[in-house]
Amino acid sequence: MNKLTILLLFLVISACKQNSKPVKAEEPAQEEMSESKPQYPDALVKVFDAHGGLGQWKKQRTLSFVLPKSKLEETHTIDLWSRMDKVETEQFTMGFDGSKTWLLDTDETYKGDVVFYHNLMFYFYAMPFVLADDGIVYSETEDLEYEGKSYPGVKIAYQSGVGASSKDEYYIHFDPDTHQMTWLGYTVTYRSGETSDNVRWINYKDWQELNGVVLPKSITWHKYEGRKIMEAASTVTFEDVALSTTPKPNGFYAKPEDGNFTP
Repeated sequence: MNKLTILLLFLVISACKQNSKPVKAEEPAQEEMSESKPQYPDALVKVFDAHGGLGQWKKQRTLSFVLPKSKLEETHTIDLWSRMDKVETEQFTMGFDGSKTWLLDTDETYKGDVVFYHNLMFYFYAMPFVLADDGIVYSETEDLEYEGKSYPGVKIAYQSGVGASSKDEYYIHFDPDTHQMTWLGYTVTYRSGETSDNVRWINYKDWQELNGVVLPKSITWHKYEGRKIMEAASTVTFEDVALSTTPKPNGFYAKPEDGNFTP
């Protein structure tokens, strides 16, 4: 290679270096990380506040109560954060370990559906706070009339696949003066796969305060014809209710060695 060729090559390389600019790799846009807060209807927020507030409820960890049934007393215990639970009687015990339901029933005395029943009374008892769970869709509903008084309300439905019965619907109606919950309407669609227009009605009027949270002492089912509520039919009383910010020990909700998981 002669000197002229080397000189020309040097000039080309120098020009390229002078004209080239460093290319900055394009970085992906940084999205702001903001904690999403559930949006509740204003009316429902007032109901929560009338019962002590969601903030106070979310501080609690363990709830327990006794159902003094005539044939077999039941003690229900629930971890409010994980929703693990346990129902104890003298004849059998059932529960949910966070993944599966289980039953300990050596004498095979329990004839019901564990999957359906293990947390059923908890949901009726922990109203209105369970209506703040994830996966809920809120909408308007007409007022409920009873004995000449009008009770405003909110309709609650669930996103598909949420819970064991995502096609269930709830209607919470509250006193317009105090905003305390007064009526709960609900449908039952468990295992049917079909929606239902048969709305059952429960009256909530007997309350107690525990750790700053207002929860029921008893609830009363009423006879009904559609949205026309008639006389009381049956009452369930909750005894020895305890609410605590302390969780139960690890394993409390686990399936016992002699128990069986349920389908």
